[in-house]
Amino acid sequence: MTTITAPEGSRPVAGRLPTWLARLAGVRAGEAGWVVPAMLGVAGLTAILYLVNLTVSGYANTYYSAAALAGSQSWSAWFFGSIDSANFITIDKPPLGTMLIGLSVRLFGLSSSSILLPEALAGVGTVILLMATVRRTFGPAAAVIAGLVSALTPAAVLIFRYNNPDALLTLLLVGSAYAFIRSLERGSLRWVTVAAILVGFGFLTKYLQAWFVLPAFALTWLVATPGTLGRRFVGLVVAFVAVVAASGWWVVVMELIPAANRPYVGGSDTNSVLQLLLGYDGLGRIFGPGGGGPGGGGGGFSGTPGLLRLFNPEFGGQVAWLLPVALASIGIGLVARRRFARNDPTRSAYLMWGLWLAVHVVVFSFMSGIIHTYYAVAMAPAIGALVGGGLVELWRLRERVAWGGIALAAAVTGSAVLAWQLLARTPTFAPGLGVAIVALSVLVGLVLVLSPTGPISRRPALLAAAIGLAIMLAGPAAYAADTIQTAYAGGDPSAGPTALGASGRAGFGGGGINPGGGSAGGGLADGGAGAGAGTGQAGGFGGGLPDRGQVDSALIDYLVANRGNATWIVAVNGANEAGSIELSSGLPVMAMGGFSGGDPAPTLAQLQAYVTSGQLRYVIVGSGGRGGPNGANSEITSWITTNGTVVDSVGNGTLYDLSGAVSSGS
Repeated sequence: MTTITAPEGSRPVAGRLPTWLARLAGVRAGEAGWVVPAMLGVAGLTAILYLVNLTVSGYANTYYSAAALAGSQSWSAWFFGSIDSANFITIDKPPLGTMLIGLSVRLFGLSSSSILLPEALAGVGTVILLMATVRRTFGPAAAVIAGLVSALTPAAVLIFRYNNPDALLTLLLVGSAYAFIRSLERGSLRWVTVAAILVGFGFLTKYLQAWFVLPAFALTWLVATPGTLGRRFVGLVVAFVAVVAASGWWVVVMELIPAANRPYVGGSDTNSVLQLLLGYDGLGRIFGPGGGGPGGGGGGFSGTPGLLRLFNPEFGGQVAWLLPVALASIGIGLVARRRFARNDPTRSAYLMWGLWLAVHVVVFSFMSGIIHTYYAVAMAPAIGALVGGGLVELWRLRERVAWGGIALAAAVTGSAVLAWQLLARTPTFAPGLGVAIVALSVLVGLVLVLSPTGPISRRPALLAAAIGLAIMLAGPAAYAADTIQTAYAGGDPSAGPTALGASGRAGFGGGGINPGGGSAGGGLADGGAGAGAGTGQAGGFGGGLPDRGQVDSALIDYLVANRGNATWIVAVNGANEAGSIELSSGLPVMAMGGFSGGDPAPTLAQLQAYVTSGQLRYVIVGSGGRGGPNGANSEITSWITTNGTVVDSVGNGTLYDLSGAVSSGS
């Protein structure tokens, strides 16, 4: 018998490395030599995408950056997720996201790097975990494709370079997917419990959005887990208890602590986490303003709800590039594996990732409350896994039946046509790229259809498939390159160029702030920071507004110099305005009304008590916000303007000194 020796490049490497080194590198017995280098290459590319020019956005979203700073200064603020270290009010999200960056700021000091580096590392970890998960079910080729697709999804490139909680949420959900896939292999209660706990941690990062994966896990567990139906139900009960416990413990603690002993729950009407979950940050997001709390509004950021919302000008460039291929892969995979055993790992993976994606598509398409396009980052892992699995499945079908090659060519060409349409919305961005993608995809498709199969003769088709993958990723890669170079700020950022008909790339929710200071505005008249203190005379504050993220250094110097024994150096309307001043000064700022300025905190009686006790001296009125307790017609504003002393104008607001209000007995 003649022995055929595999070429060196494809020969398994497990036998050529020491056991410990092979295990460390993730090498598996009998696996081709290209696998580990390719996966390491994808991880390295991801690190470049997410780490290069990372600090271009400064402090990015000042809302969460301020909470991270507060958490680095106070362990109680870290636990509650408070915007300021004096624990006046929390962010309108659970605290796990700001806990992560708060620890980084505590360890490394306040900087753009300490705030954004944990997010970038979460992105790299997400891609590595995704490849490890996909490798166990769809194989190494699919894992490499999944990693590339997920890493280059524009929404992912944006969020893993930003400090919104979606970065940590996505990492935790992919970690739960890895644990869940492990649990399916032997019906392991230990692994399914780990998966449930990680989903619970995701809940403590962004509440109900973390639970969108639960239908996928529950149905797949019942269908595909080894063992009797009774044992599968037991596992489901164990997982349910674990996810509820991991999700709910912080909520229970917050509800049990008397309101007087903790900060106000930002975003709620009644100072309650449960009300926040049922209102503004929960059902209000799905069903619209009727379910919302203060600040609840329509989903004006991401277009009209409907079947094709994810392809509209707002969402399309963020996530839609390979969405049709991913959705088609669900059917392709399930049909191709229909005759396999109930617990076939590959079919189970198609079911899990397919339901994961389907739930997100349905909810994001039709939810009528507040929805931002960057929410789509949670879809990127499922899209990557399904595209990887589907393309590999089509390649195998091509080896057996003619229509497999036709379907593979259609996937490449169809994706190219969609990319052409998406790029046409930004005609001055990468001109000609869309047409070139389509033209090249036609040539690739012809090779895939017409090339013969077989170990040697399929090499042209392999090259065409590699080029086809590059074509499919060209549009997202162009968006990624633009995103890396762009400074983002506020609560509604979007990756890549702004499409015709879409909202801006850095909209609602306050801006970023340059690390280390604000704009160089005019100082107090002739007297520096101390001149005019307590006199009520105009000192001439120049510079930008707090809600623009550029705070006049003279204003900061004045507030710090005249702070005295006050707990908060100033109170302003809305958390983004407060965050900018807090990041510039490093001291607590009272965010009246929470995120949007609409929360019922403080009441007039509470504000008067803070002033009387000396905890608060200065208030800026009219600096922004959206009509909350410090709005133009509120009783709080009336009391401040009647009893306070004007210090100076600050942008479009006015700084008042309330120390006289105490002495006058007001």
